[in-house]
Amino acid sequence: MGVNQGHESTRTAQAIINLALLTGNIGRPGTGANSITGQCNAMGSRLFANASDMLGGRDFLNAEHRAEVSRLLHIAPERIPAKNSLAYDQIIQAIADGKIKGLWVIATNTAHSWIDSARANGALDKLEFLVVQDLFTTTDTAERAHLILPAAGWGEKEGTFINSERRFGHIKKISRAPGDAMSDFNIFRLVAEYWGCAGMFSQWSSPQAVFQILKKLSAGKPCDITGIEDYRHLDASGGIQWPFSRTQNAESRIQNESDPPSADNSASCKLDSSFTERRLFANGKFFHADGKAKFLFDAPRPVAEPTTEEYPFVLLSGRGTSAQWHTNTRTGKSAVLRTLYPAKAYAEIHPTDAARLRLEPNSAIAVISRRGRMVCDAYITPTIQPGQVFIPMHYVETNQLTHAEFDPHSRQPSYKHCAVRIEPDGPQH
Repeated sequence: MGVNQGHESTRTAQAIINLALLTGNIGRPGTGANSITGQCNAMGSRLFANASDMLGGRDFLNAEHRAEVSRLLHIAPERIPAKNSLAYDQIIQAIADGKIKGLWVIATNTAHSWIDSARANGALDKLEFLVVQDLFTTTDTAERAHLILPAAGWGEKEGTFINSERRFGHIKKISRAPGDAMSDFNIFRLVAEYWGCAGMFSQWSSPQAVFQILKKLSAGKPCDITGIEDYRHLDASGGIQWPFSRTQNAESRIQNESDPPSADNSASCKLDSSFTERRLFANGKFFHADGKAKFLFDAPRPVAEPTTEEYPFVLLSGRGTSAQWHTNTRTGKSAVLRTLYPAKAYAEIHPTDAARLRLEPNSAIAVISRRGRMVCDAYITPTIQPGQVFIPMHYVETNQLTHAEFDPHSRQPSYKHCAVRIEPDGPQH
């Protein structure tokens, strides 16, 4: 997250890739400029969702791409937007500007996690209708909602995940969702039905049926998965890495004669061992027409909020203890986990800065930015750099301080930099 959550995070990631390219550290064992994400299916959400462009790397602005998607999905061309959708920060801004009156939030906790939370919550207050689809009704955002759509959790629904090595895995439903909760897929289906557009999604009858549709959308793209036959194929293979085209499937198949025929008389799903672990770019070919990689870079841009005499520290935020997860939506409900992380927010400060400010361990301090004031305990440690202060993102107060600056390419918020000052708060311990 130190790379991804910055005001020029895209160019930072590309700079790392450029260094790997320059030194030949891509496409062979022990190398690679790889994003280490903090949650399951982070790759899946980027490859097939959670983006403002069309599936498979297509572009809403490209008429040929729109026509292709129209044909593959059997959706009328005029129903496919000819412009890009809004990114997260642009949605918040449009609400603040009065252009968006209703918002449907799915599995995220905007009121807690979005940067400069006072401004974000001010925007949410302007909504005429807020729908929250989540496992819990107790998130900061759900408590503001006009309508709650209770969603099923892991193990209560079926689908696929993609891990960091590009491997699709089949997730099976092992338990019925409690109460009125149902899978996100079925919630979407029912909403489509009551909106009168169920016919557009008549082929979307199950998660596995949608997987077959995704295969069609992936054909010929870097993320081609047309060779993955179905969920049974994923189970038998222990997961399959993308890309995996029909041609690769044909090359990899070996008939295991000891296996009895399946009920549908399909061939054995076992993969040749040379296909179970595949490294991208091992052949020196990249996803461009000429097969070559490209160096992408810009001149570095200064941060929007540099330190000053009044605000001399740089605030960093990120993951804190292993017992906390994101906005504590679930970890905060576990009595065991709650004993493993500080109940009160804390700030990590270098010993040199602590000595200059005459702070003792666990001193009560106030961390102040141009947007807010947060009271927390001082945790004095040499692992933080002098002139910096680190506060975990899991505490709702943290984003009262952060500054809303965004990467121009990814629209990622810059959680890693804003100017603050530190003051003692009350009697010292």
